[in-house]
Amino acid sequence: MLPLLAEIRRRWPALAIVVTSGTPTSAAALAARMPPGVAHQYAPIDTPAAVRAFLAHWRPSVALWVESELWPNTLGALRRAGVPVILVNARLSDRSFRRWQRIPAVARTVLDAFAAVLAQSAADATRFQALGASNVQTAGNLKLAGEDLPADPALLHAARALLGERPRWLAASTHPGEEDIVAAAHAQLASLHPALLTVIVPRHPARGAEIAATLTARGLGVALRSRQEVPGPRTAAYVADTLGELGLWYRLCPISLVGGSLVAHGGHNPIEPARLGCAVLAGRHVHNFQSVTEDLVQAGAATLVEAPSQLAEVVGGLLADPGRVARMGEAGRRFAASQGDVLPRAVAALEAWLAPAATGNGAGPLSLR
Repeated sequence: MLPLLAEIRRRWPALAIVVTSGTPTSAAALAARMPPGVAHQYAPIDTPAAVRAFLAHWRPSVALWVESELWPNTLGALRRAGVPVILVNARLSDRSFRRWQRIPAVARTVLDAFAAVLAQSAADATRFQALGASNVQTAGNLKLAGEDLPADPALLHAARALLGERPRWLAASTHPGEEDIVAAAHAQLASLHPALLTVIVPRHPARGAEIAATLTARGLGVALRSRQEVPGPRTAAYVADTLGELGLWYRLCPISLVGGSLVAHGGHNPIEPARLGCAVLAGRHVHNFQSVTEDLVQAGAATLVEAPSQLAEVVGGLLADPGRVARMGEAGRRFAASQGDVLPRAVAALEAWLAPAATGNGAGPLSLR
């Protein structure tokens, strides 16, 4: 959403923009990276009274709905108020599609609230159309248009000096159950790579102490970033349980496993490490990012770990072959660079609604949820 926000601000500076999100973590991330002049509010609880109060205050003239969380009371209130709603970067996994098929009347009612659906892929577009959505366009995946995740230059320089040539790999955005798999892989790899450092960035930083305790119980030397601990020679696993530093660790670790994929969560964004030149690994549970993961594998930038028991074998093969790691990283950079038309296509598709709002023909600000 961030590059889309920046481009909308550039094209239509007169638009007032309100962005909503649902968690303190997302609010903090937005506060650090939103373009100037964009307001943030927590999304209203999806009850009629809360939604009415929210819309009465902000009076949006256009609403952009991002990806896949379809809140019926909010959508219904926007439709009754005559506010056009566009589903942006729309995705619908095959599993979700099958669930919606069981309640076709509800699916049609929800999707009827959207003036347009800008789907991430042709497969997503087909699923939305099958459920009854109208004006469906394949605009591409905006995650491919994002900027590089940021990293503090001074911190990056200090960390590179500290870690030197020490072999290391990253498990990013991990969920419960994945840290045990990663720890088991480290134990297998340590015999061949005794200096190996495994970096774990949990999806939810509040789990850091819990993860550290689990790894310590397995006999691993652990350091915890939130306690300002530094990985030393005896540190086997470094738990980077802080917010907004994933770009730092992708730059420091040439081999990166994208979490949420070794367990049935659906995966996280693999284009972020690919854009920074990492050799990308993912488990088989990638239905939230199926298309882009398949594209990265096809491009030679990513490898799928078919079973958790194979993680050590896959990581070990890459640790033993730096040339392959470099080739995968370069393939990821090339793939990311080749997707440069995604953002212009999305903005062009939105112009029919945003241009009138920017000239004052709408009742109030643009709202992104």
